Amino acid sequence: MPKKDPADPATRIAELVAQVRRLNDEYYGAGDTATPDADYDAAKDELAALVAEHPELEPADSPLNKVNAPEQLTGPTIRHARPMLSLAKATTEEAIRTFCARYEGQTFRVSEKLDGLSLSIVYENGRLDYVATRGTGEIGELVTDKAEHVIPDLPHRIRHRGRVEVRGEALMPRSIWAAYNETHPDKPLTNPRNGAAGTLMQKDPRAAAEAGRLLRFFAFGAELADGTAIDPEPFGIELAHQTIGNDADEVIEAIHAIGSRRNDLDYDIDGAVIRLHDPAAFEAAGFNSAEPRGAIAFKYPPEEKLTKLLGVVWQVGKVGRVAPIAKVKPVFVGGVTVENITLHNARLIRERDLRIGDTIAVVRRGDVIPFAGRSIPEDRDGSEEEIVPPTHCPSCNTELEIRGTGEERWCPNLQCPAQITRRLMHWASRPAADMEGVGDVWIEKLAEDGILRSRADFYTKITTELLTGYERMGEVSARNMVDSIAGSKDIGLRRALIGLAIPMASDGTAKRLTLAGFQSLEDVARASVEELVAIKDIGPKVAESIVAFFARDDTEDEIKALRRAGVNLDVHDEDRPVDVAAAGDSPLKGKTVVITGAFTDPRSGAKVSRPDVTRLVEQAAATATSSVSGDTDYLLAGANTGAAKTNKADKLGVEIVDQDTLWGWLKEAGVA
Repeated sequence: MPKKDPADPATRIAELVAQVRRLNDEYYGAGDTATPDADYDAAKDELAALVAEHPELEPADSPLNKVNAPEQLTGPTIRHARPMLSLAKATTEEAIRTFCARYEGQTFRVSEKLDGLSLSIVYENGRLDYVATRGTGEIGELVTDKAEHVIPDLPHRIRHRGRVEVRGEALMPRSIWAAYNETHPDKPLTNPRNGAAGTLMQKDPRAAAEAGRLLRFFAFGAELADGTAIDPEPFGIELAHQTIGNDADEVIEAIHAIGSRRNDLDYDIDGAVIRLHDPAAFEAAGFNSAEPRGAIAFKYPPEEKLTKLLGVVWQVGKVGRVAPIAKVKPVFVGGVTVENITLHNARLIRERDLRIGDTIAVVRRGDVIPFAGRSIPEDRDGSEEEIVPPTHCPSCNTELEIRGTGEERWCPNLQCPAQITRRLMHWASRPAADMEGVGDVWIEKLAEDGILRSRADFYTKITTELLTGYERMGEVSARNMVDSIAGSKDIGLRRALIGLAIPMASDGTAKRLTLAGFQSLEDVARASVEELVAIKDIGPKVAESIVAFFARDDTEDEIKALRRAGVNLDVHDEDRPVDVAAAGDSPLKGKTVVITGAFTDPRSGAKVSRPDVTRLVEQAAATATSSVSGDTDYLLAGANTGAAKTNKADKLGVEIVDQDTLWGWLKEAGVA
């Protein structure tokens, strides 16, 4: 097979799709990511530009036309009464003027773009019914019990009959974040945004609250069951700061006013949200697949502060990537004192001509690890030193390989101590075994002492007696750690696949393998490249990587050791594929479809949600994806469809099917 050109559009689109999916899983699924917002935005922008030039290359289920979300929600879920969508972004005043001109004569509402976690809070007849995250936009993850404990100002009762839904943002104040980190130096929160997301993913919300992980909730608005907008402030719910503007000039003035007080706030904002103030006008503006047309987010330019680059540490990751982390003179930027920044890769260091001793601009966009935006060559005095990438692994001294266009350094030694430690940390993380009581500091310590060498060692070697032999480890903490490890034994196939950190295989790959019908980890281990490539959205490189991973003797040994330790590596019922055995013949069988617009049951006249339509077409043996591509057989179009998908379908020659025809097909299949 000829080697693919990394500059080839198809190759680059595939790389970017995988990157965006991974980042969505890391932040929106795990509540943490080490990748700067700037890199995430750049990846999505590059992907959008390439897809615009080559629409036929956009893969099924592209992340472009969907709400930023993990590929799968892990907790109990609920369907939102109406979608909770992302916002289109703007970075220039010209874009804001264009938006305002589109709705000339309307009044606009300008509010802070809070850097937290979107929530829907629903009350029924005055009592708190549930709290849900945005999730996929259509379906949210229920976090009611957690929110009740960690958002102390959240009213459990309000004085109102009927149904009231309040939407807004939960965030961690900077003061709370700083105080928590001061008292928990062994497991600090990386920044307030990730602190908010992670807090609402804690298994024990009472313990989280007692430890000081408390959040504030700001409402954007509220509405009744019939969609009537109401003011949430009389219920004792804090409203996000808002300003009304009647034209583009007033809107831009409000944006600048919000930006001018960013550093004076006790919480993070990264922009301003501009929205049509009149609810009827907002609804009339309509929606596309991932965004309302009547609102837009203005993102402020990144905060930038100058400091000195003191040195560079090359950090070994769980799959062998050796990444440069710069040590800088501490600088306060974006509400955080920064001492470490990412330099990404050797190519970036060379192209930006970064040197030890340079004055550099540290950029922060709400990142976990800020990055070096540029150096200031005119400040050099001749004492600066070139940053020389290592030729051998800093952990095991194995000769490094250079891979990819970023000239990244990789350690090929699978027994490298640093890699082993990182893999152990990954196995214990929330998306995998979810060992909430086991911190990275302790994993590193136990690995250094030779106690933890494999994932199975968590279950066979860590005891309360062992842990209490360490200084600063009390009996209660030790017991909590052991209980957390024991509670993670029911990990199941999908999470085990994530925890194994198979190179090139994302969390989404794990989901696709479980949906493909594999019953156990051993079943996956026996699969051939041909069998794996036959699974939708698993390409040859990923398939080859999976087969190579399971062909290793150490992988086979570890699976056996995990089984002996009582770890469940079989598929969970909730991860199994939809049963389509009962589906009759219809034009949908075996087809790939995209669903757009609003649907109505022809018998009752009741609205049918998009997830329910998706479930029906899957029961009719079709595969539903989120975006139109060259692989799409039908665009299933309900009422009020957006132009983007129908135009793309026309361009690619995809048949557009109206809902009357769809309901007939579903009836033929025996599912409607």
